[in-house]
Amino acid sequence: MSTSHVLLGLLAAGSRHGYDLKRAHDERLPRARPLAFGQVYATLGRLQRDGLVAAAGQDRAAGPDRTTYALTDPGRAALDEWLSTVEPPMPYVASTLFTKVVVALLVADVDRARSYLIAQRGAHSARLRELTAAKADPAATLSDVIAADFAIDHLDADLRWLRATLDRVADWHREVHP
Repeated sequence: MSTSHVLLGLLAAGSRHGYDLKRAHDERLPRARPLAFGQVYATLGRLQRDGLVAAAGQDRAAGPDRTTYALTDPGRAALDEWLSTVEPPMPYVASTLFTKVVVALLVADVDRARSYLIAQRGAHSARLRELTAAKADPAATLSDVIAADFAIDHLDADLRWLRATLDRVADWHREVHP
Protein backbone atom coordinates (compact mmCIF):
# COMPACT_ATOMS: atom_id res chain seq x y z
CA MET A 1 0.00 0.00 0.00
CA SER A 2 1.25 3.47 -0.80
CA THR A 3 0.47 5.61 2.24
CA SER A 4 1.36 8.75 0.28
CA HIS A 5 -1.18 8.00 -2.43
CA VAL A 6 -3.88 7.01 0.04
CA LEU A 7 -3.44 10.35 1.85
CA LEU A 8 -3.52 12.20 -1.49
CA GLY A 9 -6.76 10.37 -2.31
CA LEU A 10 -8.29 11.32 1.03
CA LEU A 11 -7.27 14.95 0.48
CA ALA A 12 -8.92 14.91 -2.96
CA ALA A 13 -12.25 15.20 -1.13
CA GLY A 14 -11.13 18.38 0.64
CA SER A 15 -8.66 19.82 3.11
CA ARG A 16 -8.00 17.92 6.34
CA HIS A 17 -5.55 17.80 9.19
CA GLY A 18 -3.50 14.74 10.14
CA TYR A 19 -5.88 13.45 12.80
CA ASP A 20 -8.79 13.52 10.32
CA LEU A 21 -6.67 11.79 7.67
CA LYS A 22 -5.74 8.98 10.06
CA ARG A 23 -9.37 8.51 11.12
CA ALA A 24 -10.60 8.61 7.50
CA HIS A 25 -7.96 6.04 6.48
CA ASP A 26 -8.97 3.66 9.26
CA GLU A 27 -12.68 4.08 8.42
CA ARG A 28 -12.32 3.83 4.62
CA LEU A 29 -9.83 0.94 4.68
CA PRO A 30 -11.23 -1.05 7.61
CA ARG A 31 -9.33 -4.26 6.89
CA ALA A 32 -6.00 -2.53 6.23
CA ARG A 33 -3.37 -2.11 8.89
CA PRO A 34 -4.24 1.07 10.82
CA LEU A 35 -1.91 4.00 10.27
CA ALA A 36 0.11 5.36 13.18
CA PHE A 37 -0.20 9.10 13.77
CA GLY A 38 3.57 9.41 13.35
CA GLN A 39 3.35 7.78 9.93
CA VAL A 40 0.61 10.19 8.86
CA TYR A 41 2.56 13.28 9.91
CA ALA A 42 5.87 12.02 8.48
CA THR A 43 4.13 11.27 5.17
CA LEU A 44 2.43 14.68 5.14
CA GLY A 45 5.84 16.28 5.72
CA ARG A 46 7.29 14.48 2.68
CA LEU A 47 4.24 15.32 0.56
CA GLN A 48 4.54 18.98 1.54
CA ARG A 49 8.30 18.99 0.85
CA ASP A 50 7.61 17.52 -2.61
CA GLY A 51 4.90 20.10 -3.36
CA LEU A 52 2.07 17.54 -3.51
CA VAL A 53 0.19 19.06 -0.55
CA ALA A 54 0.26 22.50 0.99
CA ALA A 55 -0.62 23.85 4.40
CA ALA A 56 -4.08 25.40 4.07
CA GLY A 57 -4.42 26.88 7.53
CA GLN A 58 -4.31 26.31 11.25
CA ASP A 59 -7.12 25.00 13.40
CA ARG A 60 -7.28 25.01 17.19
CA ALA A 61 -10.32 22.97 18.23
CA ALA A 62 -9.98 22.51 22.00
CA GLY A 63 -6.39 21.39 21.73
CA PRO A 64 -3.06 22.08 20.08
CA ASP A 65 -2.75 23.84 16.76
CA ARG A 66 -3.54 21.56 13.87
CA THR A 67 -2.30 22.24 10.38
CA THR A 68 -4.86 21.63 7.68
CA TYR A 69 -3.46 20.28 4.41
CA ALA A 70 -4.82 20.62 0.88
CA LEU A 71 -4.02 18.76 -2.30
CA THR A 72 -2.03 20.82 -4.83
CA ASP A 73 -2.29 20.55 -8.62
CA PRO A 74 0.94 18.48 -8.77
CA GLY A 75 -0.52 16.32 -5.99
CA ARG A 76 -3.69 15.73 -7.98
CA ALA A 77 -1.57 14.86 -11.05
CA ALA A 78 0.50 12.38 -8.99
CA LEU A 79 -2.69 10.81 -7.63
CA ASP A 80 -4.21 10.56 -11.12
CA GLU A 81 -1.02 8.95 -12.46
CA TRP A 82 -0.97 6.42 -9.60
CA LEU A 83 -4.65 5.56 -10.08
CA SER A 84 -4.18 5.02 -13.82
CA THR A 85 -1.11 2.77 -13.45
CA VAL A 86 -1.94 -0.94 -13.63
CA GLU A 87 -0.34 -2.96 -10.83
CA PRO A 88 1.75 -5.83 -12.17
CA PRO A 89 0.93 -9.24 -10.73
CA MET A 90 3.31 -10.15 -7.95
CA PRO A 91 6.35 -11.86 -9.51
CA TYR A 92 7.26 -13.81 -6.37
CA VAL A 93 5.40 -15.86 -3.85
CA ALA A 94 5.69 -13.91 -0.62
CA SER A 95 3.59 -15.86 1.79
CA THR A 96 4.45 -17.27 5.19
CA LEU A 97 1.96 -20.03 4.46
CA PHE A 98 3.88 -21.14 1.37
CA THR A 99 7.26 -20.77 3.08
CA LYS A 100 6.28 -22.92 6.08
CA VAL A 101 5.07 -25.77 3.87
CA VAL A 102 8.21 -25.70 1.71
CA VAL A 103 10.50 -25.59 4.75
CA ALA A 104 8.64 -28.48 6.40
CA LEU A 105 9.10 -30.50 3.22
CA LEU A 106 12.78 -29.50 2.97
CA VAL A 107 13.45 -31.00 6.37
CA ALA A 108 11.66 -34.13 5.10
CA ASP A 109 8.94 -33.87 7.69
CA VAL A 110 5.89 -34.86 5.67
CA ASP A 111 3.79 -35.38 8.79
CA ARG A 112 4.59 -31.88 10.03
CA ALA A 113 3.77 -30.39 6.62
CA ARG A 114 0.51 -32.33 6.46
CA SER A 115 -0.46 -31.32 10.02
CA TYR A 116 0.32 -27.70 9.26
CA LEU A 117 -1.69 -27.77 6.04
CA ILE A 118 -4.71 -29.28 7.83
CA ALA A 119 -4.53 -26.79 10.71
CA GLN A 120 -4.11 -23.88 8.30
CA ARG A 121 -7.07 -25.06 6.25
CA GLY A 122 -9.17 -24.96 9.43
CA ALA A 123 -8.00 -21.43 10.26
CA HIS A 124 -8.72 -20.24 6.71
CA SER A 125 -12.18 -21.80 6.77
CA ALA A 126 -12.98 -20.12 10.10
CA ARG A 127 -11.85 -16.73 8.77
CA LEU A 128 -13.91 -17.27 5.64
CA ARG A 129 -17.02 -17.79 7.78
CA GLU A 130 -16.25 -14.62 9.81
CA LEU A 131 -15.89 -12.51 6.67
CA THR A 132 -19.05 -13.93 5.12
CA ALA A 133 -20.97 -13.02 8.28
CA ALA A 134 -19.41 -9.54 8.31
CA LYS A 135 -20.67 -8.92 4.77
CA ALA A 136 -24.21 -9.80 5.86
CA ASP A 137 -24.10 -7.33 8.76
CA PRO A 138 -26.67 -4.56 8.10
CA ALA A 139 -24.19 -2.01 9.48
CA ALA A 140 -21.51 -3.02 6.93
CA THR A 141 -20.39 -0.17 4.69
CA LEU A 142 -19.48 -0.53 1.04
CA SER A 143 -15.80 -0.38 2.08
CA ASP A 144 -16.42 -3.21 4.57
CA VAL A 145 -18.06 -5.38 1.91
CA ILE A 146 -15.38 -4.69 -0.70
CA ALA A 147 -12.61 -5.45 1.83
CA ALA A 148 -14.37 -8.67 2.85
CA ASP A 149 -14.80 -9.71 -0.80
CA PHE A 150 -11.08 -9.12 -1.42
CA ALA A 151 -10.09 -11.18 1.63
CA ILE A 152 -12.62 -13.94 0.82
CA ASP A 153 -11.27 -14.34 -2.71
CA HIS A 154 -7.71 -14.60 -1.40
CA LEU A 155 -8.72 -17.06 1.29
CA ASP A 156 -10.56 -19.12 -1.32
CA ALA A 157 -7.44 -19.23 -3.50
CA ASP A 158 -5.36 -20.26 -0.47
CA LEU A 159 -7.88 -23.00 0.37
CA ARG A 160 -7.68 -24.37 -3.19
CA TRP A 161 -3.88 -24.33 -2.91
CA LEU A 162 -4.00 -26.01 0.52
CA ARG A 163 -6.27 -28.76 -0.84
CA ALA A 164 -4.06 -29.35 -3.90
CA THR A 165 -0.89 -29.33 -1.80
CA LEU A 166 -2.33 -31.84 0.68
CA ASP A 167 -3.11 -34.11 -2.28
CA ARG A 168 0.41 -33.67 -3.71
CA VAL A 169 2.06 -34.36 -0.35
CA ALA A 170 -0.05 -37.51 0.07
CA ASP A 171 0.82 -38.68 -3.47
CA TRP A 172 4.52 -37.99 -2.91
CA HIS A 173 4.47 -39.82 0.41
CA ARG A 174 2.84 -42.86 -1.23
CA GLU A 175 5.49 -42.88 -3.99
CA VAL A 176 8.40 -42.59 -1.56
CA HIS A 177 6.94 -45.08 0.97
CA PRO A 178 5.04 -47.68 -1.09
